Amino acid sequence: MLKTIGYILLLISCLSFLMILIVPWIGFSKIQIAGTTTGLIIAGEILFYLSLIILGRSFWDKIKNKLKFWKVKTNDPNLPKQSDLK
Repeated sequence: MLKTIGYILLLISCLSFLMILIVPWIGFSKIQIAGTTTGLIIAGEILFYLSLIILGRSFWDKIKNKLKFWKVKTNDPNLPKQSDLK
């Protein structure tokens, strides 16, 4: 049951970030758009961190492993050395 709540919080967090893209077309004034966007960002961050706390370390490790492709491996022998790039 607790994991289900964690996944629901994560889903709501993702939806709040997606709502940021929709807010400008709703018809709000500029001040309302700015306030709503700020509120959605804060709510999304809080819900994301709450879901991480509930789902635990293993879920955080899964997220990090999915994003490992962003890191460049420095010990890879196939990559050119820094001195070769000059």
